Formats: sequence, C-alpha cells, structure tokens
Amino acid sequence: MPCGAVVERLRRTIKYEEVYLRAYASVSEARASIDRYLGFYNGTRPHSSLGGLTPDSTYLNQP
Repeated sequence: MPCGAVVERLRRTIKYEEVYLRAYASVSEARASIDRYLGFYNGTRPHSSLGGLTPDSTYLNQP
C-alpha cells in the first residue's frame, strides 16, 4: 500500500474512532485526547493487517 494511502487510512480511523465521538472544549484538550488515542492505537488495539498484533509489538520487537 502506498504511503499516502496508509496516512489517509490512519487519519480516517482517528476521525471515526476518536474525534467524531468527542466534544473537545479546547485545542489542548483535543491534542491530549488524540495523543491518548494514538497510544491506544499503537500499543493496545489489535490490527488485522498485522495478524492481530499491535504496531508496537510488531515494529519494536524485531530482531
């Protein structure tokens, strides 16, 4: 998958799973919430394209 497509897919996922579900009171609150979501996305949320693993476990534990 081309890099641009990956970025667009990530952006769409963040919008639908985080941004559209919240009513942020400020830009700093939005940034903090999105930062927490990205931590969840990379460290906890399993990805089917990675065989049910997380990006952190896939990319940080390479030999």
